Amino acid sequence: MLQAPQRTAFSGPALIRVLARLTDHDVPESSQSLSDRLSQWLGWTDAIGLSTALSGQLPSGTPQGGQPRGGQPPAVAAGARANGHAEEAECTRVRTSLANAIVGDSTFAVARRRTSAQAAAQDASADTAVDYAVFRQRYLSIQQTIEAAVGNLRGRLRTVLATRTPAMARLAVVDAVMERALSAREHNLLATVPGMLAGHFERLREAERETLAAAEAAGEVAGIRTGAWLDVFRKDIQSVLLAELDLRFQPVEGLLAALLTR
Repeated sequence: MLQAPQRTAFSGPALIRVLARLTDHDVPESSQSLSDRLSQWLGWTDAIGLSTALSGQLPSGTPQGGQPRGGQPPAVAAGARANGHAEEAECTRVRTSLANAIVGDSTFAVARRRTSAQAAAQDASADTAVDYAVFRQRYLSIQQTIEAAVGNLRGRLRTVLATRTPAMARLAVVDAVMERALSAREHNLLATVPGMLAGHFERLREAERETLAAAEAAGEVAGIRTGAWLDVFRKDIQSVLLAELDLRFQPVEGLLAALLTR
């Protein structure tokens, strides 16, 4: 009854695969290589900064520590400079906290089991009372929380990397340049995700309406629980947010892996 449209299988990040499964956007994979796409995204000042960083020099506007000017890097305890496991624990803590916030959010929570009387009363109004704008606003709010948390972790890890080897310090600068160059594009692209899910919301609701209409015509309404589409949607929107969390954490994982390298 509540089937998502089938789309071409993608080999990209989990977020792309989930969105391809849930939405009606049948977009073919790009034939461009990553380097070609980046060359289009980076402005000439970004390209110069990246080239300078890769050559082992600090680009203009970037102080020691790989943190672009305009913000203070997170404070790091002296012991963390010698032991990257403290940073690993902090990254794990933040990621777990964010994942739990997504799964435990009341807006996305699947309805608990109810008595027959409660189900009849609540399901009768579920189809008309639910407004997608509520889900969209909550999604955007959680997005902002994830974006801020990931930004803080990247700055923290860069600060620690800058105290290590010259190669690690150079990596910190490269990451700072890439974040500065691509953060606005990332923000704008991911901000479109909630809008993409609106169609999935409506398709699920309409599919249940059609099923109920067919059941009524056949005299088989008894035993059918309405509102199941909403639980399906809540699970789906959670899966999208969790996939986005995975995507946003990739730079953090890369910096952390470098920090833990012996």
